[in-house]
Amino acid sequence: MMKVGLTYDLRQDYLAAGYAEEETAEFDQPDTIEAIERTLQQLDYETLRIGSGRELVRRLASGERYDLVFNIAEGLRGYGREAMVPALLDDFAIPYTFSDPLVLALALHKAMAKRVVRDLGIPTADFVVVEREADAAAVELPLPLFAKPVAEGTGKGVDIASRIVAREQLPTVCRRLLTAFEQPVLVESFLPGREFTVGIVGTAEKAEVLGVMEVFLKDAASGDAYSYVNKRDYARAVEYALVEDAEASMASQTALKAWRGLGCRDGGRVDLRSDSRGIPHFIEVNPLAGLNPVHSDLPILAGRAGVSYRELISRIMRSAMERTGWHKNLRN
Repeated sequence: MMKVGLTYDLRQDYLAAGYAEEETAEFDQPDTIEAIERTLQQLDYETLRIGSGRELVRRLASGERYDLVFNIAEGLRGYGREAMVPALLDDFAIPYTFSDPLVLALALHKAMAKRVVRDLGIPTADFVVVEREADAAAVELPLPLFAKPVAEGTGKGVDIASRIVAREQLPTVCRRLLTAFEQPVLVESFLPGREFTVGIVGTAEKAEVLGVMEVFLKDAASGDAYSYVNKRDYARAVEYALVEDAEASMASQTALKAWRGLGCRDGGRVDLRSDSRGIPHFIEVNPLAGLNPVHSDLPILAGRAGVSYRELISRIMRSAMERTGWHKNLRN
């Protein structure tokens, strides 16, 4: 039986260590780990919980090995935090699910990812990176603008003040974000159109779109952005709908082009928002998408597209096993 290790960051461990709620927003709850482990076992894999990157270091040093690692570890610090576990596994020649260190570091830094996407000829909003508060005064993009930390996920740093409609607001917003997150601020032209998230499974030419889900903010939502607060309170603030119209089809094609162009693997999401002409623009890619079966966007999208949680995990594993040479052992 194939032995699959599980790498992840458990939110409660970091909260117990004194980290704040928003600092730990990207980390996983026990029910997510339990759901992944239970599903892998149902698919006839032997599982072994490893935990964080630091625990992986300790176990590898002790001689522990795995046939494959199901990796959802987010890491804690720096632009390479999501890349740490894959880099370690590469060094020990242990295959793993999802993208490699280069892709994970690139995707985390939203401005760098947008530069590559722009080079691929994929629409993305004009942007600048504000490194210091003084840089905000030099931003010449037309209003309205949208500002957020350059390397955070789960809507961290996005709130009602993120949409900037007056030039004098920009230095204040940038100062707050620079102080709170200790990283540069991405300032983009605001896209006023529909917002989509596109679920993808597979790698390279075998990658395929699961479906396109539109994100609607309810009247109870805080502000007009898919923010940290709205994501946290999704049941009250957000409505999701699987969509298949012409604009959604464009979003699907754009997402798949970005996924392949960036070199993403096995499964994840691409987020897009349309401009005033109805043309979907790349916002960001999430190559380590949340996998909680109830409240994570990718499983929600998959379920609405008729793909069960078990089938989603199975297809992720199939992709990883095929590209790493384990395809001869496929049983599911």
